Amino acid sequence: MWEGRSLSFLLTKEGDIMNLESLKTTLSDFLETIGYELYDVEYKKKTKNSILTIFIDKEEGITLDDCVSVTEQINPLIDELDPIKEEYFLEVSSPGAEKELRTEKAILSNLTKFVHLETDVEKLEGYLESFEDGVITLKVGKNIKKYNYKDVSLLRLAIKF
Repeated sequence: MWEGRSLSFLLTKEGDIMNLESLKTTLSDFLETIGYELYDVEYKKKTKNSILTIFIDKEEGITLDDCVSVTEQINPLIDELDPIKEEYFLEVSSPGAEKELRTEKAILSNLTKFVHLETDVEKLEGYLESFEDGVITLKVGKNIKKYNYKDVSLLRLAIKF
C-alpha cells in the first residue's frame, strides 16, 4: 500500500514520529555549514529497500564528488538523528539538470535560463526573462509572455535540443 509513496513524517527507531519538516530544517542548517543548500528530502517506503534521498544543490551545480563528500559528512548526523524505524538506504543526489524552480530565490538565480512552464491551460518553454511582483516573464520565440506566479503549476529548468 505504501510502496513508492513519499511520507510527510518518519518513525524513529524508538517509535517516535519525526516530522519531515523538522528533519529538513536540521539538514538544511548542517548543509549550509559545508557549502551546500538543501533542495529537498524524500523518503520512499517500499516493500524492500526503503530509501531516504537528500537532494543537495549549490550555485555551480552538483558533481558526483559532491554527492560522495556530502554522504560521508552527513552520515554521522543521520545516525545521530536516527530518523527512520526500519532499515533504509541513504542517497545524496542532485535535483538534476531539469530541476524544479520552487522558490523566489531559485527563480531569480536562474534568470536568462531556458525553462519549462505549466499552467492549468498551457505548457510551454522559453527563456526566463524576469520575476517581479509575483509575475514571471518568459521570452518564447519572439514573443514575451507573462504569468502570475500563483497560476503556475510547474516551473523547471529545461534542456534545449
